Amino acid sequence: MPAAAPTPKAVLHQRFGTNARYTVEEVREAVGGCPGLAPQTRSVYRCALELPGLSVATPGTFVRKKDAEQAAAQIALDKLGIQPIANIPSTPEEAWDELIARISGFFIDEKFLSSTHPLVGHLSVTLRRTGDLIGRIPLSAIAACDVKVNTLCKVIDPKAEFDPLLVLSFMYNAAKQSPGVLVSDTNFWIQSQKPYSPEAVDMALKRWSGTSDPVEVEAILVPHVLEDEPKIVRVNLRDNEHYMSYVAEKLTASDSSHVLVSRTIGKASSEIRLYFAAPNVHFVSDISKNVLACHGDGDINCQVNKRASYISGQTIYGDALLANIGYTRRDSELRTEDVNLCTYYRILLGKLPDGNCKMSRDAILAAELPSVYSRFSWKGLSPRDLLCSFCRNQRLSEPLFAVSRVSCGMITSAASSEERGAPAKSIENQHNDDVRTEEETPDSFKCEVKICSRKQEILVEYSAADTWSKESDAIQNSSLKVLIWFNNYFKQLNTKMDKLYLSECTDGFKIHPNIFLQEFAMCLSVYGNTGCNDSGTCSAVGPFSMDTPEKHLESTTTLTNIEGPDSGVFPSHGSLTCISYTASLVMKDKAKKYLLESHNEFEFEIGTGAVGNQLESCVTQLTVNQAACFVAELPPKDLILAAASEFSHDLSNVSRESCLLEFSVKVLQVDFGCGSGSLLDSLLEHPTTLEKLVGVDISRKGLTRAAKSLHQKLSKKSLVQATVPTAVLYHGSITDFDSRLYGFDIGTCLEVIEHMEEDQASLFGNVVLSSFRPTVLIVSTPNYEYNPILQRSAMPNKDDEADENAGPCKFRNHDHKFEWTRAQFQCWATDLAVKHNYSVEFCGVGGSGEEPGYASQIAVFRRMAHNVEAICLNKDQDQPYELLWEWPNASIPV
Repeated sequence: MPAAAPTPKAVLHQRFGTNARYTVEEVREAVGGCPGLAPQTRSVYRCALELPGLSVATPGTFVRKKDAEQAAAQIALDKLGIQPIANIPSTPEEAWDELIARISGFFIDEKFLSSTHPLVGHLSVTLRRTGDLIGRIPLSAIAACDVKVNTLCKVIDPKAEFDPLLVLSFMYNAAKQSPGVLVSDTNFWIQSQKPYSPEAVDMALKRWSGTSDPVEVEAILVPHVLEDEPKIVRVNLRDNEHYMSYVAEKLTASDSSHVLVSRTIGKASSEIRLYFAAPNVHFVSDISKNVLACHGDGDINCQVNKRASYISGQTIYGDALLANIGYTRRDSELRTEDVNLCTYYRILLGKLPDGNCKMSRDAILAAELPSVYSRFSWKGLSPRDLLCSFCRNQRLSEPLFAVSRVSCGMITSAASSEERGAPAKSIENQHNDDVRTEEETPDSFKCEVKICSRKQEILVEYSAADTWSKESDAIQNSSLKVLIWFNNYFKQLNTKMDKLYLSECTDGFKIHPNIFLQEFAMCLSVYGNTGCNDSGTCSAVGPFSMDTPEKHLESTTTLTNIEGPDSGVFPSHGSLTCISYTASLVMKDKAKKYLLESHNEFEFEIGTGAVGNQLESCVTQLTVNQAACFVAELPPKDLILAAASEFSHDLSNVSRESCLLEFSVKVLQVDFGCGSGSLLDSLLEHPTTLEKLVGVDISRKGLTRAAKSLHQKLSKKSLVQATVPTAVLYHGSITDFDSRLYGFDIGTCLEVIEHMEEDQASLFGNVVLSSFRPTVLIVSTPNYEYNPILQRSAMPNKDDEADENAGPCKFRNHDHKFEWTRAQFQCWATDLAVKHNYSVEFCGVGGSGEEPGYASQIAVFRRMAHNVEAICLNKDQDQPYELLWEWPNASIPV
């Protein structure tokens, strides 16, 4: 079956990658209506698209966001003159005929010289020459520029996808049959049979400007001998000569026609490729064979470059040059960019199971692939996205996810753990006080994952034993399990051992060893050389357990230069902790110090393995606002150079014995709220006898927004009123007692507790009613029973993409840790009231209040008359909150 034509967005992504930026705007549109009634409206969308050098917008609106984005992409394609590849031949014979016609079309139709096709950039340089050299280019330039030529070669022989030499063979023999084309009998040159007209040449030269000034470009030479280290070389481009001539010099190739080019590496918008010299070949006159053969296995040029082949997913021979040089449709001159050792090692890192996790967090040295998934604390790319990226980088098929619904039967598990993405509890672990009935309990989900080769042969299968209350959680958790399996496998490749085993079945995994080892043969040969005593032993198959190792804290991590007072607030297991840190490579003689990595705000959950053991050990020994340093175990050289950026060249020759890795860490915050001040802002809209307004939140950004809004409103009130309330904003957690908030008349906590874990919500209630002791406390939280009404009013279109909170009854916000029924909320509030001598009444807002209650439920606690004894306050020690802003005499925080 022929492949479906790519969508406009897919075509743009292939060419521009993340440089294609879509902005979707939602607008309301009138639809019909009856006389005497208010007009009905619906949401529709329009889209603006930003590309390098081009901006477009949809003239109309669309019912679905994806349709608006595709329409904007199509407008951009039309303006750029880019046509998606369509109507790919289905047989090798048809592909061969079309390959001949396509190669011929590049040279016999002079209108081609006025196009934006990158091949015209190559031609324009050679059109500045004289004599027989005018318009002569290497055949490999066509393969580097034209996607369809490569696609046709793959139809002729699927092996061409992985072998640039085979592509060159097909192109050379097809060019021999192409009308209007001259092909060298001794080299891989190609040119038009007849001269171009002066008008056509002028058009090409106007569109593609030459290189008048010399340009020096850094590239990486990747030796084919694994024991030799990659090194930086400099390619000097000058005199308007074709750039591949200078590449040929670095590769000691006879001329640029003998330089082969890989597919692009890394981002779709990149021009990073591997260049290598073609092995010595003889030419085959029999077109039906379409083969170029090596002159002997002993020729060094015929030796496969395993590292370069692993990076590109193609067979690369001899030494290779990794460079970012080339022509693109979006440029009018040769595009160049330096490629340093940092780039090289980041490309290698991206092919590892945990590599994109590290790079998506921009924390190569600090971040690790977590062992636990929670969508509320997970940072960076999701496990599913990471797994898909890993498979693409390894040239595998996209992962296959099969989600099945599992009936819960009599299970009545509480919502909290499941909604966080924890496994559904077994019947034996259920609490007797669960309040959900059997009818209220939704079914759970489990997910199976299959990893397949490009030929759709199964390598790895995983079937989760756990079930999850949300379909998305099942997919994400299963994706993480597969990633961890691959990560453990890759780590064992770097471990010296006599044998490396690969079991066929273990812990929900089923491995197909023969296919697996075949697909990862190049990877095994590269990593086996540096890890195993004998690279051949890395292909052994046997009882190898891939259990996820438990990550234990390194309690022996020694901290130095501890600064700041002990606040008493320690990060603990399960807490969401925010730190700032720097990681520096320090020479032991103190002569130099290289800053490799830094973060002003880096957030992770303690106990999930999201950071290295030594870093987590350091953090758990500090309290909020304390800082310290420690010396970490030196990571592999690959990671250091991937993080080194502009220092990568300097550090490439530094020995491990002469340096150490030093972390400097400060704990900024340990999670849990006045938010952005909307309630305080609303209170100032009306006449009030309130004397003082105080807000507390853990979000500095939210407090900053609140301060700006309150400052503006209070400034206006002070001009027209004699008395204006004072206002204070504190940065802190509402589960921590601060004596400055003791004994207030009214306390409010509106739509906050559902953002905590349930045990933290209970802690909040106990702290507020026993320590803060307001006369009145008002707490509101969503009513879970009301959610079906809200969801029925906005049912998604069946074609819409799956929502993250998929399930029979979604939570209202992705950040909610729980949502309680009326019975659960009233039980929680009543227990607190009895415990702390408060009365409590229940009401709500939203809806009529009839079954199933209000949209948001409210508990009003009132302190009872006999509960008025004073408590002893230590104002010096009981003030953990940071004063962020106050009125009057306030300055707005930045």
